[in-house]
Amino acid sequence: MASTPEALAQAPLEWDTPLYRMAVSQFEQAVEVAKVPAEIAERLRFPERAFIVSVPVRMDDGRRVVFPGYRVQHSSILGPTKGGIRYDPQVTLGECAALAMWMTWKCALLRLPYGGAKGGVRCDPRSLSSREIEGLTRRFTSELLPIIGPQEDIPAPDMATNEQTMAWMMDTYSMQLGYAVPEIVTGKPIAIGGSVFRHEATGAGVVMVVGRACDRLGLRLEEMRCVVQGFGNVGGIAALELYERGATVTAVSDASGGLHEEDGLDVPALHAYAREHGSLADNDTGRRISNEELLELECDVLVLAAREDQLTAENAPRINASMIAEGANGPTTLGADAILAERGILILPDVLTNAGGVTVSYFEWVQDLGRLFWTRDEIRAKLADKLSDAFDRVWDLAEEQRSTLRTAALVGGIREVSQALEARGIFP
Repeated sequence: MASTPEALAQAPLEWDTPLYRMAVSQFEQAVEVAKVPAEIAERLRFPERAFIVSVPVRMDDGRRVVFPGYRVQHSSILGPTKGGIRYDPQVTLGECAALAMWMTWKCALLRLPYGGAKGGVRCDPRSLSSREIEGLTRRFTSELLPIIGPQEDIPAPDMATNEQTMAWMMDTYSMQLGYAVPEIVTGKPIAIGGSVFRHEATGAGVVMVVGRACDRLGLRLEEMRCVVQGFGNVGGIAALELYERGATVTAVSDASGGLHEEDGLDVPALHAYAREHGSLADNDTGRRISNEELLELECDVLVLAAREDQLTAENAPRINASMIAEGANGPTTLGADAILAERGILILPDVLTNAGGVTVSYFEWVQDLGRLFWTRDEIRAKLADKLSDAFDRVWDLAEEQRSTLRTAALVGGIREVSQALEARGIFP
């Protein structure tokens, strides 16, 4: 018997994974509050485009290894899609679809002329040499040529990718066109059109949002006791910003585990150590603790800057923070979200809190298009203005509808995209 359109629509989706289901569940909860038309909600529930490629790489020992690669573009309603490229053993189509959807709401909430995208290659970057990673990057970029471009889709660094990765992507794309196209990627070296303050933007933005929340609550950031999970590009910068603004950072962690010092850690010294040794693995500062122990420490602010699914229904009852700042994407599961809300723990959601990176990426893209560059102070001030405006809109909406900040942030983003989609219509 032939399948009906309704049966096909209800079949399991190619990107159906726990993380994608989590992103859709958040969308379903928020869209009821947002009150957007049903046909608009249905269009926004799915990515516009999902691209799967195979990436052959010649290894240093002469072998050819083929890695799977992905790029998902969730929405181009507001402009070109924007999102990171990650190299990780757990990269899947579903993970990219979820992260692309969150990026759509994030860009819309910050009122950036972008839609959301995300991509990556499933590999273990720690087992690859620099030459192998370069070959992987250049071939992956070549495979993405049909769908990326300065007005179509603009990649950026993410997990296990960096300025050098973006430089290779920019060069590969430019060589196909015959001239330099710095605006094809963001997060690249300053020497080829990168922006000052881009490296620090996500972590610094997390602290800007925490500071704004403290202002709203009548608290002083310099009196806060803070715990930071993750000591990479986001967590490490956030810890340093908190330290420089007078807060006491009592614990930090990376993949090797955590360090705890009740009287406060010397964060600049830990930064210097991590730069020299690559991690905090052999550092003997304070007391060694596990990542699990770190999450349950008593503190005023817990910054989650590692990866997804860190707070779950299992450990949420034991969280001893007054405020949680999501520097990573999707670090709090739906079950944990409900428990923490019931306990009255304020969560600063990822779509708002870690938006500093994409905002300064937007600034970099604008600077590249105009070939006119701004100073660090100018960019930091523009970022603070953008985040403060978005935070105030989310806070006021949460109070108005008596919802969590996460729901308010998602509602704000969804409404922005919905209004644009209603105005444009659905083709044909």
